[in-house]
Amino acid sequence: MPFIGNQPALAYTSFAKQDFTTSATTSYTLDNPVTNENEIALFINFVRQEPTTAYTASGTSLTLTSATSASDDMYCVYLGKAVQTVNPPAGSVGTSQLADSSVTSAKLSGVTQGITEVDVWMVTADTNSGTDADITTNLARASTQISGKGLTYIGTGMTESSGIFTFPSTGIWKIDVNFQGNVAPNDNAFIYINVTLNNSTYNNLGGAGISNKDSTGTAAGIDTGNVSTIIDVTDTSNVKVKFSTSSFAAGTVVNGNTSEPIETYFMFTRLGDT
Repeated sequence: MPFIGNQPALAYTSFAKQDFTTSATTSYTLDNPVTNENEIALFINFVRQEPTTAYTASGTSLTLTSATSASDDMYCVYLGKAVQTVNPPAGSVGTSQLADSSVTSAKLSGVTQGITEVDVWMVTADTNSGTDADITTNLARASTQISGKGLTYIGTGMTESSGIFTFPSTGIWKIDVNFQGNVAPNDNAFIYINVTLNNSTYNNLGGAGISNKDSTGTAAGIDTGNVSTIIDVTDTSNVKVKFSTSSFAAGTVVNGNTSEPIETYFMFTRLGDT
């Protein structure tokens, strides 16, 4: 006979029978689970018993109203079988079969769930004046430094200690740098993104340069550069980042600002799972 829908998981051509080894008890175990007592016909000493009155059944538990004895003959015939679990065939479930809001984030392990972390840190004062070195001071989270102007961050946020930034979680991270500096005449200045994979040795993963080609002047010129990179943070205890400068002649500085993140700042964005 034709049908509509998935192929039935089970098919039966005859009723199943189960014989019991009786004893002085009211509790027995069924070989097949049932929804209730009406799904089996129970016989004791060849007399059919009345469901609910003489016995109850649920799952694989059969309970008699009166205890049997070891000499009794008892068996049951399964009039139907409860199907405990039937998995739909592969590829048979579409979006229309899913209830709204039924797939939670807990079920999306290993799947990119969008941006979960964004944090911006800014340099709050001119630093590294004429010095090739790591940027270790005058660093603050932008939304904390400048409160009340709508700045914020998403997620837990980065932590910083002496210029070394620690990631709040593993994942694929994008780092963006906006570098502004006052550059001495006829000088170049560079900023670098330095990453360690072992909390010890740092490697340069990108840099931006600015310059002042006025070889005859005496005043520093303001210039801006940008650099970005993407790193795989597999271990937050070992994978960290810091920023350094080089080619800083006397009079060249990294520009910082206490009231706006418009000069030198760093943006950290988690793109997805590692």
